[in-house]
Amino acid sequence: MRRISILTIIISFISTIVFSAEVNVFSARHYDSDIQLYEKFTVKTGIKVNVVSGKSGALEKRIIEEGSDSKADLYITADAGRLGAFDTKGMLQSGLSSELIKSLVPSNFRTSKWVGIAKRARIIYFAPERVSGAELTGLTYESLADPKWKGRLVIRKSNNIYNQSLVASLITNNGKKSTSEWAKGIVNNMARVPKGNDRAQILAVAAGEADIAVANTYYLALMLSGKKGTEQQEAAKKVKPFFPNQNDRGTHMNISGVGLVKGAPNKENAIKLVEFLLSKEAQEHIVNNTFEYPMIDGVSPHSLVVNMGLDFKQDFKTKVVNYGKKQADALEVMLTAGWK
Repeated sequence: MRRISILTIIISFISTIVFSAEVNVFSARHYDSDIQLYEKFTVKTGIKVNVVSGKSGALEKRIIEEGSDSKADLYITADAGRLGAFDTKGMLQSGLSSELIKSLVPSNFRTSKWVGIAKRARIIYFAPERVSGAELTGLTYESLADPKWKGRLVIRKSNNIYNQSLVASLITNNGKKSTSEWAKGIVNNMARVPKGNDRAQILAVAAGEADIAVANTYYLALMLSGKKGTEQQEAAKKVKPFFPNQNDRGTHMNISGVGLVKGAPNKENAIKLVEFLLSKEAQEHIVNNTFEYPMIDGVSPHSLVVNMGLDFKQDFKTKVVNYGKKQADALEVMLTAGWK
């Protein structure tokens, strides 16, 4: 009887360990390559990764509604603005500040509650046959409001989080009043009412509907890769990338990031997964499948991204946490200016 009792205890202990060896990821990133990465993590650690995929708004709504019953450990999404806004709602907790994480991720791309796992640059694209070198000299986000660009610019709607974070960055650096005037200039310079995603802006320049566009770098690389078809691939070849603000703070940078959910049932495993996502192996996997920039040093982006230029000055001055803090101001500025 004593042997059975001890065996029962051992089996119960092992079962508890196996059951707890998991981490629940709520992800707004829709890449099959991410699933492959989680599988690699499981092979290395024995920790199973359970993934719930969906749009950011739906995932956040579910986590909030489930409250203390939520099984979410990590929330992964694009844009620091989203993570910051979710944190403001009290849905994230501290814990992502291990010595390893702090040593790998620059301070402006992380907080104790969320951390960037990849970088993205929001840049300018131009039609080389219609935009002169002189017009590009010293080009900044601020100078996009110059009247010389009237009827020549395309950019996404004001409800786009990437634009909201860009405008939040401008407010952080230049103040709300100055940015309000800038937004009016942007609206005056639009070649059309904003519509479509980032690729649609690039396609508009390629088709001659506009001379310049604002879009994230990975979209051009995606189009050039041929994954979106030969038509978009050929269109992408007609435009050129330009990295603005090289003479001051540098090009606007944002992140794909991961937040530690409040009440995470598998906090320790969640931290281990984040640390894995910042490993050289994982970073190489991410950038070669999503065309983003690596978060850590010593990893090269995909060759299509490298071809755009790697020696550009990134904005390390502006902390991306400001994108969430200034999000409401950014939206107000855009809507007041008539930015649809």
